Amino acid sequence: MKIEGVKTYLAQDWLLAEVTTDSGIAGVGQGTFWGQPLASEQALLSFEPYLVGKDPLTIDYHYQYLNRSTSFRSSAVYAALSAVDTALWDIAGKHYGAPAHALMGGAHRSKIRMCALCMDGDRDRAAELSAQAAREGHTAVKIDPFPGDYPRWSLPRLVDEVVDRVGAVRESVGRDVDIVMEVHRKLGPAEAIALLGKLTEFDLLLVEDPIPPDSVDSMAEVAARTPIPVATGERLHTIYEFREVLARGAARDLKLDAGLHGGLTQCKKTAGLAEAYHATVSPHNAWGPVMTAIHAQLAAAIPNFLVLEYRRDARDDIVRNPLAVEDGYIALPDAPGLGVEFDAEAASRHPYEPRGVGTALREDGSVGFR
Repeated sequence: MKIEGVKTYLAQDWLLAEVTTDSGIAGVGQGTFWGQPLASEQALLSFEPYLVGKDPLTIDYHYQYLNRSTSFRSSAVYAALSAVDTALWDIAGKHYGAPAHALMGGAHRSKIRMCALCMDGDRDRAAELSAQAAREGHTAVKIDPFPGDYPRWSLPRLVDEVVDRVGAVRESVGRDVDIVMEVHRKLGPAEAIALLGKLTEFDLLLVEDPIPPDSVDSMAEVAARTPIPVATGERLHTIYEFREVLARGAARDLKLDAGLHGGLTQCKKTAGLAEAYHATVSPHNAWGPVMTAIHAQLAAAIPNFLVLEYRRDARDDIVRNPLAVEDGYIALPDAPGLGVEFDAEAASRHPYEPRGVGTALREDGSVGFR
């Protein structure tokens, strides 16, 4: 069996890759560099001359070869590598007639715990969505309790507002539902430490990216000064970066993304590294049914999986058989490969739309991110 070609599809800002073979088996993969998907697409297409004629089953070798062919470190390149890797795992599973997780050492669980994204900017609406998710059987929800104009708020006022919003969600879901608080890199270390000190009463499962991931040491400083477990990683790229995060105590949970961190191959390796530190893995998963299927395979194949975030999207029709969430879980997929059937025609109904450039600003016009 040899690779015949690589096709790319942009469903708005979702980059899908379809790798075809001379045996008739095709695999779908995805890269998640949504900031500049056209750059990832070009990187992916530049890999095609190397891939054509190669054995699709030597998956890790292709990652190593392509990664070291230039050794440039960028999100565009790693998203392209990840799309190839995940498509090759889909091919491998179909070739052997087994789900990808069965080829990765077998399943650790019979179902995948899902975390409902309830990140509405309105306080009461977020609480309502979280309560609805709990009624549907979810045992974990994720919120972003920051007002849209947060950089213009004084620290005391912002702390009070965030505490109030988190408290409203905790009241709405009770004590049997875990809450993940997404900060989206909006604070500096001093601000994050001050805020997290006020949130301990709510027993949060995780606080995600309390500061920008620019400095492992700064993230470690925050993690050392709060009992709330810190999760980070969705803006990183390689096992080497995650090694430093874990070694310096900068996180207790890794936001691995198989669409950015080298596909299932590299994420499985990084999850094993996290296991040695007693750290959990909660994949970064906000980009549709293909990525959900990919991350369900990862979640099944590692012992230290915690939760898998997801949300419904109008583009979910890009697969004909999306994995179903029932009572807050996805049943262990048993279909070959990734377990979903890509619909290229449906993907074409969601044409690429350029994303505008913008960021949060302070009252004086300076950039709000620290």
